[in-house]
Amino acid sequence: MTAASAGPGLGDPGSGDVPPPSPAEFRRALGTFATGVTVVTGLDDGEPVGFACQSFASVSLDPPLVLFCADHRGRAWPRIRRSGRFCVNVLGEEQVDVCARFGSSNGDKFAGLAWDLSHRGTPALRDVLLRVHGEVREVHVAGDHDVVIGLVRELEPVHPEQRPMLFFRGRFGVYHDDPATALGPNLWGWGDHWG
Repeated sequence: MTAASAGPGLGDPGSGDVPPPSPAEFRRALGTFATGVTVVTGLDDGEPVGFACQSFASVSLDPPLVLFCADHRGRAWPRIRRSGRFCVNVLGEEQVDVCARFGSSNGDKFAGLAWDLSHRGTPALRDVLLRVHGEVREVHVAGDHDVVIGLVRELEPVHPEQRPMLFFRGRFGVYHDDPATALGPNLWGWGDHWG
């Protein structure tokens, strides 16, 4: 479908009677789409860096490509971009503390955390479901984020039998019986800039 055939107002962002959603409306509506949670890590000048990321997906089987989105105002992403290499660590449902650590803009993310340096030269978090090792191939600016296309160099299943961490309606998991699964508005994607 082209913009011309899409119907009145489509393709022309300034037209129509309905204003675009506010950031709060957008976040609330898109929160009904459950996502997995990852931590994207890299090494810059010998220092490990990383950020929590729920915008991660496969793009292509041949060649093997993935994408993730990173706030280009964040501290970690520009350093990972500069290094050109990354590791996407897919979190398990019990790793809420790891997510909170990397989802915050405060402090040294790796202080007191057990991790390993992979043979690909990126920080590998322990006890995750999967590690996806890749190289940055393309970066596309999209609003306040960068859409990163990465070429996958290696897949490293760690604990694939574990259940994944899911993020849904501002909390971890689809069922919210445990108040501990809610990080609150200032800890998970509301007040911090990931990346």
